[in-house]
Amino acid sequence: MILYGIPTCDTCKKAQKALSAAGIEVTFRDVRADPLSPSEWQTLLMEFGDALVNHNSTTWRGLSDWMKASDADAQLDAHPALMKRPVLTDGETFTLGWDATIQAKWGA
Repeated sequence: MILYGIPTCDTCKKAQKALSAAGIEVTFRDVRADPLSPSEWQTLLMEFGDALVNHNSTTWRGLSDWMKASDADAQLDAHPALMKRPVLTDGETFTLGWDATIQAKWGA
């Protein structure tokens, strides 16, 4: 399983810990240190659309009006930390966030 996020995100840490405790091998992908390719962003944007952008983050609030008006692809390319986290995939299925439904889906 791959967990996309940033290492300082508490929700990513909780998800990684819970998945590991459930016996699921997790590979962490830091979207800042190891940026996603345009095709990887497109895959996630096709799956989640604009929901992939965290409009409640401090990063979002700090964006210029021009960047806020840009499409999600441009926003995430310029500011990967805008991605709502975590994104989890087993290679076939993708999930966004870490609520009770997603935890149950992954058996954590």
